[in-house]
Amino acid sequence: MEFLFNTNVQFFIAAYLVGGIPFGLLLAKKFAGVDIKASGSGSIGATNVLRVVKESNPALAKKLGIATLALDALKGVTVLIVAYFSGVSEATLWAISVLAVIGHCFSPYLNFEGGKGIATGMGVMMFMLPYETLIALVVWGVLAKTLKISSISSLTGVMALLISSFIIHPEMAHAPVVFIVFILYYKHIPNIIRLLKGEEKRVV
Repeated sequence: MEFLFNTNVQFFIAAYLVGGIPFGLLLAKKFAGVDIKASGSGSIGATNVLRVVKESNPALAKKLGIATLALDALKGVTVLIVAYFSGVSEATLWAISVLAVIGHCFSPYLNFEGGKGIATGMGVMMFMLPYETLIALVVWGVLAKTLKISSISSLTGVMALLISSFIIHPEMAHAPVVFIVFILYYKHIPNIIRLLKGEEKRVV
């Protein structure tokens, strides 16, 4: 058990455990009295919080959606900031980023189920690759405003981040970025299938 006293290992565990906190589920239960795991898409992310809570309380839905988005983005960044000021290596920071996203998508508190990972992924990427993330957010914002289909705007934004990372930082090791993008696309497989069938719902 000596490995648990290793600083890197402690940050890895913290990233996974903090990343796994299901803020959307907790907020919806606390303030709206609904179980978002049993409604809508079953996801614990901001989009499902907004969709499910809106059915009974549209004003509250927007507030809880924004709060979920912010907290899901911040939970990975929080561990990264602490680790950064503790002087860990860049490789360790990337590992923390990956584990925070894995924690959200496969939460230890929800029998290893979880959300789609977009907010948490964008949060850690904003810390690690700020320029690429800003590009992704612009792409996401434009598509979200025009198409109003969350999965299309999210996945296109993620792909814009990946492509721009190769252009802006051709020298870096892209494996962690590719892995995070893979996880996000994997979690969106049901959405992709619905898109292909023309059944994906708009966010209105």
